[in-house]
Amino acid sequence: MSKQELTVNAGQTVARPRSGFMHEMKKNWMIYLMFVPIAAYYLIFCYKPMYGAMIAFQNYSPAKGFLGSEWVGFKHFTDFFGNYYFWRILKNTLVISASSIIFAFPMPIILALLMNEIRSNAFKRTVQTISYIPHFISMVVICGMIKTFTSDIGIITDLVVALGGDRVSLLTKPDAFVPIYIISDIWQGVGWGSIIYLSALTNINQELYEAATIDGANRWQQTLHVTLPGIAPTIIIMLILRLGSVLSVGYEKIILLYNEITRETADVISSFVYRKGLQEMSWSYSSAVGLFNSVVNFGFIIGTNAISRRVSDTSLW
Repeated sequence: MSKQELTVNAGQTVARPRSGFMHEMKKNWMIYLMFVPIAAYYLIFCYKPMYGAMIAFQNYSPAKGFLGSEWVGFKHFTDFFGNYYFWRILKNTLVISASSIIFAFPMPIILALLMNEIRSNAFKRTVQTISYIPHFISMVVICGMIKTFTSDIGIITDLVVALGGDRVSLLTKPDAFVPIYIISDIWQGVGWGSIIYLSALTNINQELYEAATIDGANRWQQTLHVTLPGIAPTIIIMLILRLGSVLSVGYEKIILLYNEITRETADVISSFVYRKGLQEMSWSYSSAVGLFNSVVNFGFIIGTNAISRRVSDTSLW
């Protein structure tokens, strides 16, 4: 490694390593080489396509291209805000997203805390494996299972009937769509989502538990005063990221589950964009709706990050 010589009064020299980005690149070139595919992925698939967002301000025609299409300004945005279904799909999106944050977001944390208390490694690995499996099942298969279980002869419908309900397909009841969506979302993602919290739990200093035990704290008190504060930064970061996608309710599951009867409670912004962009070929209009969605999500993540930084000193930046 090349060095600079610094002369002192006594005639001695002190070696001082060179600093700078190029020196860091040469020293850790293998790490930066591993980063190249990740950077290329985001540049090609995330940032480069942002150029196409200009069609939200045009009457885009594939024959004329980006530069030749008629420029209409904010016409598509005003059409969307004045659309008869605007408030309905906005309300549905917020209801499903808020329900997911309230009910689904804490479940991986709870599962991680419960698995952390399991002393049998064999039983713990079994629980982890079973809870991870739904994450790897295709969304089409998941929705097919949901439709089967909630049909008029499904096992969940049998349970509803046993509790005094009517024997009817639950996916034909508008009021049942959101609970079905959230419960199935929890089942599908609780195991996979717990991995990051299990990792955070391993970083907690075990001496804190020993000190709490000496002070007479039981397991519940240790969880409240040692475990939860120890993983609080991870929880806050994950919550900020979740709030940053508050309007991004995935259209795949919605489209596979909803129907004309449940559309009044199931139709969200992403499914609206799907219909407008791919079924009705209104590319500019759907791009305007999608851009609105992204701008709102960006505002949420900026705002929640600023609040978190001020309140808890934990933030993304």
